[in-house]
Amino acid sequence: MIHSYNSQDKALLAVDCIIFGFDKEELKILLIKRDFEPQKGKWSLMGGFLKRSEDLDQAANRILHHLTGINNVYMEQLYSFSKVNRDPVERTVSVAYYALINTEEHNEELTQQYSAKWFNISEAPELIFDHDKMVKKAISRLRYRTSTMPVGFELLPQKFTMRQLQKMYEAILGEKLDKRNFINKINALDILHKTNEKDMESSKKGSFLYMFDEEKYKRKAADGFSFKL
Repeated sequence: MIHSYNSQDKALLAVDCIIFGFDKEELKILLIKRDFEPQKGKWSLMGGFLKRSEDLDQAANRILHHLTGINNVYMEQLYSFSKVNRDPVERTVSVAYYALINTEEHNEELTQQYSAKWFNISEAPELIFDHDKMVKKAISRLRYRTSTMPVGFELLPQKFTMRQLQKMYEAILGEKLDKRNFINKINALDILHKTNEKDMESSKKGSFLYMFDEEKYKRKAADGFSFKL
């Protein structure tokens, strides 16, 4: 029985990381310039190969940290990409992961020793291989996620305005939302705490700052719900 393993076809297993961020205005994606052939110098997702001694989650975290310096980020497994000719060098299957992070919290980690760079989703360059398909798949998953669980805890600063929250949803969904309807829907979720503080940069009167109620947020995320905008 053991000998039958030797007669089977072999393939490389890669892991690619799709990292989304939000800068209070635009949904962004983190990309890196590929430093080896084929397609050296082209923009790419953060990727690498699975080692014998690690599982997929460990590989994703190792690769992301090695290429960007970013550490301790929860990444969710997205999808497997297995077209026979997706990599021109070797038969390679890729498992994609995605994560949502606050760009302000991780900018210090993206020092000059790394070639990683944030791009607005709408302005991102063409990527190598089938990485553009991976990104589209991740955006589709992210948009679906907005209808089944709260979004924003990972992307927004600790305190934020209602406008910033709405801008984040608009950036993810790729469409403008009615302000009154959005506020009513968000308030109905009962996951926000209104502070007495104001952001005075947004207007002369200022805008109240909100915080997520972490306990309620996590409960909603775990239980799921229907949230149509």
